[in-house]
This record gives sequence, C-alpha cells and structure tokens, in this order.
Amino acid sequence: MKIRRIALWLLLCCMPAYAGVEVAGVDFEPSVKVGADGTVLNGVGVRRVLFFKAYALALYLPQRSGASYGALSMPGGKRLRMVCLREISAEQFVNALNEGLKKNLDEKRLLQLFDRLERFKQTLIEQRTAAKGADITLDWLPQTNGGVTRLSIDGKVRGEDIPGEDFFQALLSIWLGDNPPALELKDALLGKMP
Repeated sequence: MKIRRIALWLLLCCMPAYAGVEVAGVDFEPSVKVGADGTVLNGVGVRRVLFFKAYALALYLPQRSGASYGALSMPGGKRLRMVCLREISAEQFVNALNEGLKKNLDEKRLLQLFDRLERFKQTLIEQRTAAKGADITLDWLPQTNGGVTRLSIDGKVRGEDIPGEDFFQALLSIWLGDNPPALELKDALLGKMP
C-alpha cells in the first residue's frame, strides 16, 4: 500500500504536462478546463469502505498545492472529480455528506450554509443512485454569476448552481479538513508522500 502511494506521489510530481494518471482503472487527465480557468491534477486516490473500493477521487487546482489551506483558499477554478467504483445510493451519498460536514465544520458555519446544503442534498436525492462508473464533478466556477458550485453527473449539469465560495470550500473540506473520511485519501489528493 505504501509503495503504491509513493509511486503515485512520484508520478504526480514528475509527470510531464501531457501525462494522465490511472487509478483503480479510471483515467484522470493531467489538466482540465474549469469554466474559463485551466487547472492541473493536484492528486488522486481511492476511497475504501471496509473491503470495498467506493470511488476514485481527483482534485484539480489552478496550481499544485500540498497544503489543505492552500487548496481551499487558492483563487481560480477548481474541480473535484469522483468516479464511482460501485453503485452508491443517493441516501448513502447524503449520509456521508452530512457526516463529513459535521466533522469538519462548526455549527455556526453549518447554519450559514443550511439552505444551500438542503438544495444540494435535494438534487442528490432526486438522482436516486449513482451507478458503477458514474462520473461526478463538483466545479467551482468563480467567473459565473459571482461564483458558483456546479454539480454534473456523466457530463450533464444536475440541479441549480449553488452560489458562494464558502459552499465549495465546505464540500472540499469533507476530504481536506481536519477530520477526513480517510487520511490516506486526503494525503493522496494533496499529492503528499506518505
């Protein structure tokens, strides 16, 4: 396990600009356009639940950062791309979202985000399930309507754009906050060597 993480870290640090990364059978591009902004692959990892691989996750930023604060506060477009490695129900997704937010945000911040989070959760519930192979992106688009978070599934926009950078930062903090679902995944997204 550690050897794989070291190899992935070396690959991310040393890869040429045109090289992509494959993790758990999923190809992640070395760079993507998010709105009007170019981004680079910062890190990629796999979320395991018990003995199962749940999803592969990649973080794209305007430039690479090995620190949570840098990734959360960096100006410019950002993308979190998740590819399901098994079917995930909307209920499972929403429960994990609630748990991750409660572990990484204080009550005051959760109250400030409440209405927007409820809209976002409703959009997820309307999807019912994410099939194995579903490609989910969360984009921070700073140049759209004053800055919005956009959810897309398999390339199709779902629900309304959610305003405010604090909303995108809150979602990102699930994986990059002080209490992520898996420290190894946080480190992988930040391109850190174990």
